[in-house]
Amino acid sequence: MLNPLAHIAERWTPTQQTVQRATLSALLMSIVIVVTGGAVRLTGSGLGCDTWPKCSDDSLLATSEMGVHGAIEFGNRLLTYVLCAAVGWAIVAARATKPWRRELTRLGWVQFWVVMGNAVLGGAAVLTELNPYTVAAHFLLATGLITITYLTWHRAREGDGGPDLLVGAVVRRLTRALVAMSVLLLAAGTVVTGTGPHAGDSSDVPRMGWISWDHAAKVHSFTAWAVVALTIAIWVTLKLVDGPPGPLSRTRDLFLVLMSQAVVGYAQYLTDVPEFLVMIHLFGSTLVWIAVLRVVVSLRHRPEAVPAEVPPPAVPAEARPVGSSAP
Repeated sequence: MLNPLAHIAERWTPTQQTVQRATLSALLMSIVIVVTGGAVRLTGSGLGCDTWPKCSDDSLLATSEMGVHGAIEFGNRLLTYVLCAAVGWAIVAARATKPWRRELTRLGWVQFWVVMGNAVLGGAAVLTELNPYTVAAHFLLATGLITITYLTWHRAREGDGGPDLLVGAVVRRLTRALVAMSVLLLAAGTVVTGTGPHAGDSSDVPRMGWISWDHAAKVHSFTAWAVVALTIAIWVTLKLVDGPPGPLSRTRDLFLVLMSQAVVGYAQYLTDVPEFLVMIHLFGSTLVWIAVLRVVVSLRHRPEAVPAEVPPPAVPAEARPVGSSAP
């Protein structure tokens, strides 16, 4: 018996454009869920629904007594279902592709399980009354979802041949260092959040006590400039070796995004972190990470797979020309 996905695949073949749109929808929704999660925290609505998976002990849904905070928090929870629908569409489209692209389908299922895991982690954040470490893990796993959805979308636009490397070992090593430092940058950003004034609720939410907000912000700034330095190093190395235009343009784009993010970061630091600048900076963090991923995937090329040649059928001996010994 066919499973439901195989049953759909037998009866429907999506176009390449449909597959790309499906994977892009999952990527866009993974960004939206991060930004709206930030809106929940910045409006003090993190405990608008004070339990999980229900909104309150007596209601699955937000009620009028919970006010605007309950509506904001419950609205963010509902967006998780929209995200699940987008991921589900990507899985179905990938499975129905002809020929079946198994790697694309696997990436779709990874998205699904990351969404499920982060939903549970979001519930843990509520049940622990916005423990800053749980909130930080919730954000980092959401960034992991952006990673998977971006790679899925990118693979949907590639062929299945190769991969063919476009750059040398030096650039690849610098890029690995860039990725590692970018992960540290994101982690340092969660520490700034965990020590900062926007705790996510108007009640007395505990903060990370092992470092001050000012020191955390300086560490975050140092890691950001380290990412900038590595970006410049990659770009200069590519220029010196006359690198291909793809990696060069992606590295330039990353530098521009980093500079924009730096302007917002310093502006919010000097103006006592107003909510609207924090929201812009949060959205910028997703753009920085995607820009880093764009650099990574630009270092190689996957052409369309060339089908193996099928040998011609053997000709029966009685059908061969007289004097022929070829099979």
